[in-house]
Amino acid sequence: MAAGYADILKAPHAARLLTGTLVGRLPNATAHIAIVLFTRAEGGSYTLAGALAAVYGLATAVGQPLLGRAVDLYGQPRVQLPAAVVSALGMFLLAAAGTGSLVLAYAAVSVAGLFTPPLEGGLRALWPSVLGREERVHRAYAMDAVAQEIMFTVGPLLVTLLVSLWSPGAALFVINAIGVVGALSVVMSKPSRAWRSAPREAHWLGALRSPGLLALLGAFFFVGLALGSITVAGVAYADDHGRESVYGWLMAALGLGALVGGSVYGARQWAGAPERRLRIIVALLALGYLPLILTPGVAAMTALSAVAGVFLAPAIACAFIVVDRHAPRGTVTEAFSWLVTTFGVGAAAGTAVAGPAVEIGGTAWSFAVAGAGGIAALLVLTATQRVLAVPGRTDDITGSGTHSSENDRNGAAQPGFSSGREA
Repeated sequence: MAAGYADILKAPHAARLLTGTLVGRLPNATAHIAIVLFTRAEGGSYTLAGALAAVYGLATAVGQPLLGRAVDLYGQPRVQLPAAVVSALGMFLLAAAGTGSLVLAYAAVSVAGLFTPPLEGGLRALWPSVLGREERVHRAYAMDAVAQEIMFTVGPLLVTLLVSLWSPGAALFVINAIGVVGALSVVMSKPSRAWRSAPREAHWLGALRSPGLLALLGAFFFVGLALGSITVAGVAYADDHGRESVYGWLMAALGLGALVGGSVYGARQWAGAPERRLRIIVALLALGYLPLILTPGVAAMTALSAVAGVFLAPAIACAFIVVDRHAPRGTVTEAFSWLVTTFGVGAAAGTAVAGPAVEIGGTAWSFAVAGAGGIAALLVLTATQRVLAVPGRTDDITGSGTHSSENDRNGAAQPGFSSGREA
């Protein structure tokens, strides 16, 4: 397992690209907790803090696919670095001006969210030219999903450490300055500077003209909903047991499960079409969420949370492969960005739904939202399996049904590399 990941990281530029992308995404991974802590320190209410965080999330959801399309059209350095700088300036403005002027505060978080660089989609577009063989790219997708779990665990801890050492405002400055450094590291690398998207057909829908991609986005909205609801349900469960630390245990167990699942998934090669494999993984994901409804004692609930997390990273990694198979030519960064956006919107919806569920039916009902989200995702994938069965580029004018990798316009991949079109 470790040897497979080590093989990837030893490839030229791979470690730099992965590290730079994770560091560059740190502001986005920590924005919500940083905004809440800063607003509270400024004397603002939880309502204001939540509203500012929600506006940031909405702006990010709007900006990611738009910036992803710009990357496909103009290349990574011309989009990623300016976007990272403008996003950081938005957070710097919030830290400097405070929340005294609500108009200025909302404008600052809107700019920060809207210009969050699509580094996540950009990295996945680079992997084929860096790693070459298809199985190495697929393993990199799994490694990427595992690394995300680590980042989303370490990031909030870093914010709280900076807040305790200095202040919430200083935390905003430092985190976002670090993010710009990460983006700079990525775009100054040779693969990022050399990468060009494949020629694309002019179409206002861009990546969204792919029926298969739309089906996948529909499913992952509900996967995001399930995960978002668990964050609220976990708080309710901790309140029921009178200990705030319980929430930390549940979230840590969820992340540990995802870390283990993603590591195991990426350590081997998988036969068969990834679309079918994704249905199986999502079915297991939904099955893992359902026992949480039982809300047993803390020890058992922590164990169930770890089991519930096992299939999350594999589902995300497999979804990356499906995106690459169904994205119309020349839209790969935009397509990956749409997946990130849809997942995030689903998580926000899950958070919104789980709150009333707690008030109406108690903690068990909020965990039921997670189970329902997993089942809904499976139903979408099942209902659309014919659309997902035969990936094809909508602009294939040759009728041959074969293409070089969407991400390998310059032929950098080794001979025989494909984007996964053959089962």
